[in-house]
Amino acid sequence: MLVGERMSHHPVTTGPEMPINEALKLMKERKVRRLPVVDKRGHLIGIVSEKDLLYASPSPATTLSVWELNYLISRITVADVMTKNVITVTEFTPLEEAARIMADNKIGGLPVVRDSRLIGIITETDIFKTFIEMLGAREAGIRITVLVPEEPGMLATITGEIAKLGGNIVSLGTFLGEDASNRTVTIKVAGVPKEKLQQAMEALGMTIVDIREVPAASQA
Repeated sequence: MLVGERMSHHPVTTGPEMPINEALKLMKERKVRRLPVVDKRGHLIGIVSEKDLLYASPSPATTLSVWELNYLISRITVADVMTKNVITVTEFTPLEEAARIMADNKIGGLPVVRDSRLIGIITETDIFKTFIEMLGAREAGIRITVLVPEEPGMLATITGEIAKLGGNIVSLGTFLGEDASNRTVTIKVAGVPKEKLQQAMEALGMTIVDIREVPAASQA
């Protein structure tokens, strides 16, 4: 899956000349936490977060008058506080690579550019939604987590056994195990009783970490 399939195609943006109080108001109205900054040609020139704007605002403990405060805030623009060296991705960046970049750089969103022009934004919320979908979090089934030896053909053996039971695999995810010799595999299966699935995995010699019946969840 690529960034272009999950990004927001029409992100809320700002120009560099916008006062920070107006930018904060825009964020609140549009319910976003960051604004890509673009020039009049739509080229990305920076990004500003809610935290950037709040840090730039005067402290509530200031002794300035209301008039002085309003004047001071009106003089500070997005250009004064934005990050200019923006980390970006393209629409063809793999989604997991975008997630890695966000985690490694401790940022919550990445502008998506094409020839330096902003065409979208991918955020941590988009990643979370994909994670929910990938693990079938809204679908009913038996959710089982097993510790699987790191050997060729093990996943095929597990999924083949589920197929023999008449089960339908709703989701499947693989994660790092206890060490390099194994992996943790989480599978959600529909159409197979919990007891039968547990017995089948134990018969294959799998270590069951967790197994539970999960009802369908409604859309938030």
